[in-house]
Amino acid sequence: QVQLVESGGGSVQAGGSLRLSCTASGITYSRFCMGWFRQAPGKGREGVARFYSGGGSTYADDSVKGRFTISLSQDNAKNTVYLQMNSLKPEDTAVYYCAMAWGPCPVAWTEFNYWGQGTQLTVSS
Repeated sequence: QVQLVESGGGSVQAGGSLRLSCTASGITYSRFCMGWFRQAPGKGREGVARFYSGGGSTYADDSVKGRFTISLSQDNAKNTVYLQMNSLKPEDTAVYYCAMAWGPCPVAWTEFNYWGQGTQLTVSS
């Protein structure tokens, strides 16, 4: 069973940086997609960034492109996906979720198979 555990959320001032981590265990296939999503109060869930292990390709939503970077670290049986967030803005405030899908990255967040519990990011102006 795949399990995802996020960490690294917190409070930061606008313009600051923070790194989120998501450790995934139980991944038994070498081709998978790890993604970060977020949900702000009163809004729907939106994609932030995705990383496909098959070729190392990444995708970042336009709202975070140039500010957020997704990366993957593989160590034995554990895979850790990071989201480095720079130049943070108050509109980045949300609960951030890590998710995993088998194979190439799906377009819709509903197609991701496993989800973490979420971690809160609050950016103050």
